[in-house]
This record gives sequence, C-alpha cells and structure tokens, in this order.
Amino acid sequence: MKNISKYTRGYFMPPVESMKWAQKEYITEAPTWCSVDLRDGNQALVVPMTLEEKLEYFQLLVKIGFKEIEVGFPAASETEYTFLRTLIEQDLIPDDVTIQVLTQSRDHIIKKTFESLKGAKNAVVHLYNSTSVAQREQVFKKSKEEIIDIAVSGAKLLQKYAAETEGSFKFQYSPESFTGTEVEFSLEICNRVLDVWQPTPENKVIINLPATVSMSMPHVYASQIEYMSEHLNYRENVILSLHPHNDRGSGIADAELGMLAGGQRVEGTLFGNGERTGNVDIVTLALNMYSHGVDPELNFENIPEIIEVYERMTKMKVYDRQPYGGKLVFAAFSGSHQDAIAKGMKWREENECEHWTVPYLLIDPKDIGREYEGDVIRINSQSGKGGIGYVLEQQYGLDLPPKMRESFGYSVKDVSDRQNKELMPEEIYDIFIKQYVNIQSPIEFKNYRFTHYDDYQTIVNINLNGEMHEIEGEGNGRLDAISNALQSNLGIVYTDLVYKEHALEIGSKSNAVSYVGITAEDGTVYWGCGIDVDIMTSSVKALFSAINNMVKNKKLQIEKGSSVTI
Repeated sequence: MKNISKYTRGYFMPPVESMKWAQKEYITEAPTWCSVDLRDGNQALVVPMTLEEKLEYFQLLVKIGFKEIEVGFPAASETEYTFLRTLIEQDLIPDDVTIQVLTQSRDHIIKKTFESLKGAKNAVVHLYNSTSVAQREQVFKKSKEEIIDIAVSGAKLLQKYAAETEGSFKFQYSPESFTGTEVEFSLEICNRVLDVWQPTPENKVIINLPATVSMSMPHVYASQIEYMSEHLNYRENVILSLHPHNDRGSGIADAELGMLAGGQRVEGTLFGNGERTGNVDIVTLALNMYSHGVDPELNFENIPEIIEVYERMTKMKVYDRQPYGGKLVFAAFSGSHQDAIAKGMKWREENECEHWTVPYLLIDPKDIGREYEGDVIRINSQSGKGGIGYVLEQQYGLDLPPKMRESFGYSVKDVSDRQNKELMPEEIYDIFIKQYVNIQSPIEFKNYRFTHYDDYQTIVNINLNGEMHEIEGEGNGRLDAISNALQSNLGIVYTDLVYKEHALEIGSKSNAVSYVGITAEDGTVYWGCGIDVDIMTSSVKALFSAINNMVKNKKLQIEKGSSVTI
C-alpha cells in the first residue's frame, strides 16, 4: 500500500484511564433495544421502502418485541411524515411501544417534528448535531462554543414545543460523530444539554453516543463510553445509549464492550442494515446474549420468517455467513465436524443435559426456527460417514452399522465429487437404495421355508440366470442356514457375516430393516440391506443384496453347482 502516510488515528482517548469495563466477564441483562431500521436503515436503501412496506416492517419489529422504534425524520420527508401520521391516526402503535423521531437543531424542523407527533401516546424526540473536529472545521466552520450553542438552543426548543404539544415526550441528544470528537468536548456539550433539560427520576433523558464512523478498536470505544458514563451530570437520571456503525467490522464488539462500560440502551438494525457498512446488527447482539443464558427480551424464534420479510422489504439479502441468520451458519460439510455434531446430538438424547454443549453449534438451531437436517448436516465431497449416517437416520430412520456407514460414506463422497455439487437428503437416500436395498441381480431371492426347526434345515428358491432353482442348507440359525445353502450350492466363499436389524417406521407403515456385511477372501467387505414387513425376510434380502454386490463387483459368472473363490 503506497499511501499509508496519509492516514493516522482520528479518535481521542479519555483524559484518564477508563478500563473498569475490562474486569467484567459478560453482559448480564438486556439493554433497552431501539430499532432504527425505519430511519437509519431505510435511508441507506437503494430504493427506500414505500408507505405500505414501512407499515409491514413496523409490525414485524413490534412482533419481535422492540419497545422503542425510530420511525423516521418526519420534518425532512413527506413519506416519513405520512408514515408517522398513519401510525398515529390508525392507532397502530401498541401502548407499550414508544416511537422515536429524529430532528436537527433548527426551529422550523423541530416545530414540524412536534406537529407530526400530535396524538402520539409516547415518543422520543431525538436531537442531534455534529461535534467532531472534521465536521467543525470542514463542514460547519464553527468553534466549539458555537457548536455547543446549536445543541443548547435545540434543547430549549424541544422543551418549548413539547410543552405546547399534547403527549408524553422523552428527550434524546446525540453528539453526532462522537468517535471523532475530543472526549472532554463530548462531555461538555452533553452536560450543557443536560443542564437545560434537568432530568429527574420521573423524567429521564437519553444521551446517545454514536460511533457514526467507527474509527478505533472496540476497547477504545468502551473506554470512551466508560469515561462519559462516570462523568455525565445527572447520571442516575440519564439513560446512556450506544449507536455503533460497522466501518471497521467491529460494530458488535463496540456494542458489547460499550454495554460493559455503562451503555444501557442500543440503537441498531436487523442484520446490520444501514449507511455504508451498516449499523450494529441487533439480531447478532441479542443472540450472543442468548448463547450465554441471558434473556435478550427479543423474540427471534422464527428467523426464517423474519429474513423473508426483511429481504422482501429492503430488497437486500442476508449473507450466507451472517451470524445466526445466514443459510450456512449452522452447516457442517467437514466430515470430522459432522461426526462430532452427530455424536453430540446423540449424547443429548441419551443423557439429561441441562445446558447446550453440542460441538460446533453455539446454540440449538431449533431455538431460532432452523432445522438440523437442512441447516446443520450438509453433504458434499468433504463430508464424512458421521454426517451421512446422521442424515439417513434422522430423515429416513436408517441406523447403519458403523462399518457400513463408512463404506457408504465413500460412495456418497464419490458421487458428490464427480457431480461437483452438494447432495440433498433425498439424493443420498436414493444412492443408498440403489446400492444396497433388496438387490435382485444376478441372484434373485424368491422365497424360503424351513423343514426342520430343531437343526435349522432350509430350502431356498432363487432365480439364477433366468432359471428357477431350489437349494438346500442347514446351520446354527435361520440366517446361517440360508447363508450355507447359498455358499454350498453356488460355490460362493465369504466369511465374517455381520448382521444388524431394527424396526423402521415410514409414515403409517411399519417395516423391518436388516443390514448384512460379508467378507470376501481378499478382505473386502460387501454390504447389503433388506427391507420387508417380516424381520426374517428382511434379513434374507439383506444377505442376498450383500452377495449380489460382491458378485457384481468381482464380475463373476455364478451357476448352480459351480465352485467360485472370491
């Protein structure tokens, strides 16, 4: 990078060390949340929302549980003025929800702002003016005292028009571009505004400290917040609010450390929409708290529904890796990750677990409306036996033996690799059915019967090369007798027959499923699966499937009475 010399740090540290926040481990209670989606978020959209879209979005925010919602800048836009009046006149604002409006420190703008609020039950009027060195020098060309005069005059005008307007109003002040302002000056201007408003326990005010442009590492913002928190006048009657932006990608960290440092309220948006790189993402902030066992007091139990409305209203997309909301944030493609998740889920089924500890999953996806099958275990060429087996078991009730699961895993990975794509559960199931289940060629099983149950003598009817044959055998058990009949009559040689069975529920129909593995003389293990309403028949079908897979793999010609070493 050639132009490094043109940059330097543009923030200001507090005049004294302010690091008490660093002694705290985690956030212990939810802040007051204020959604600014309909103002800060909306003004950043390529195509701002229509009146109808804003009304639907407002209802979404209410449903999520926001108790403070910034609805716009009514004096600056006819659309926002109309939106506010619609909310009030159609009685769309619940009694426990406070709307917030933004205003500059100018008489006619403040006057129109209060006119727009006529009839509102509860409202926050948010006054702001820019205070940073860059804004003072380059934009306003005003001294510090002149900037203070703008804020103080605006504070007095809020008092004046509030007294003349019916309703319950709370005041808020923001030294905009706080992060580029000398901390001592931020404190001075905020205290001058507080001296005008004289907050009381019954009439608290909000001081909002925005990272209008994120300029520092998060610990610096936290130290700035702590200094302000400890030195503001009327502190017990001040609600200290944070408004981080994400220019440096640290909006979440700024907000979290800012709360440790004294922040009691957070302004942000769903999924971080907003100017430039966006506002702080309230979804992530809230669910981070949730992952620590702290109630965020917002309801994100149906993230897919929230995303659908968000994307439709804003015409923006939630990125696949967006924390909690993205399509892939719970997805595990890696074989070792899938295996750990599958074992963790099984552990929960077998043990009484008070807390969520499943490897690789920060929270239970089901808590926010996500599904394990489609959202967590995803299958491609990087996947392993654990994940593939988990999909078959969860989706289709097939609990494969470990070695069969491993063998099938290689088959699935090979298909994914050759097709260069992710495989859906139904595709995995289809591969399994075609490769293992009730294989009828080249040796087709027709039926069997036992002539002597004491010593398990059996007669098996098969179709071989288009001809029906009846073969006999005996053994230590029924499946062993049928296996011996096949080996002795067809000359097939294998050892180490492995067997597993379990019930299989498919819809309202109950079946039995069996798995059989056999080992050829070269050490290769071949697998088969049988599904039938009868458990013994499913076992026989599994055995035939395993033998047929072995015969086809070796490309052997089998005839009755032949002798074949495999």
